[in-house]
Amino acid sequence: MKIGGFQKFSLLDYPGQLAAIVFTQGCNFRCPYCHNPELVEPSRYLEPIPEEEVLAFLKGRIGKLGAVVITGGEPTLHADLPQFVSQIKELGFLVKMDSNGSHPEVIERLVSDDLVDYWAMDIKAPWHLYPILTKSDVPVDNMQKSMELIRKSGKEYEFRTTFFDTLLTWEDIGGIQAILKSGDHFYLQQCRYEKTLADLSSPNHAGSEHLHLDELPQCQHLLTWADEHDVTVRLRIL
Repeated sequence: MKIGGFQKFSLLDYPGQLAAIVFTQGCNFRCPYCHNPELVEPSRYLEPIPEEEVLAFLKGRIGKLGAVVITGGEPTLHADLPQFVSQIKELGFLVKMDSNGSHPEVIERLVSDDLVDYWAMDIKAPWHLYPILTKSDVPVDNMQKSMELIRKSGKEYEFRTTFFDTLLTWEDIGGIQAILKSGDHFYLQQCRYEKTLADLSSPNHAGSEHLHLDELPQCQHLLTWADEHDVTVRLRIL
């Protein structure tokens, strides 16, 4: 595992749990608004943190921390991810996995081995916009398969979309709604324009950081739609 960052405490990243966060290096997407560029662009990588250092810290926090969040970058790029998660589970921690869903075979392995307690998968855009937003050629079938695996895992999960208002429109959000199914939990989250992979500091984004999704009538329509379709929708205001 190439670990690019480690946050020892968080009250926000695993619902109801005090958690540590492991950030993996490397991603197969190049979303312009990504706010962890140091985990995506190899030229920005820092020296990886040894697994042993992370595991030693966690051993010392048994009974004090409840969970570990594994995020990135994209964790499923790492062949030894299941082994690393197994070691965390053996210490008694809950595990939350953040993923872009591009490697369903890895998600299937983690589900089959019962290694993840909470899934968070990004839905970047309606399927037809994926090549544009992610700057990748990952087949959308991969993300669709991952969504179904997560739904059937029997674990808590959420799907989430960052509202990148330079590219995504509210019509596109409607396209994402069509991807969701009854029983899904979905977060629409505000885009942050500081420290992004691409330079988004242009005047076009001036004031965007002050956008409050909950004040927009389109969001109220989204919440109404969710009630009618048995989808739990929450707005994540950063």
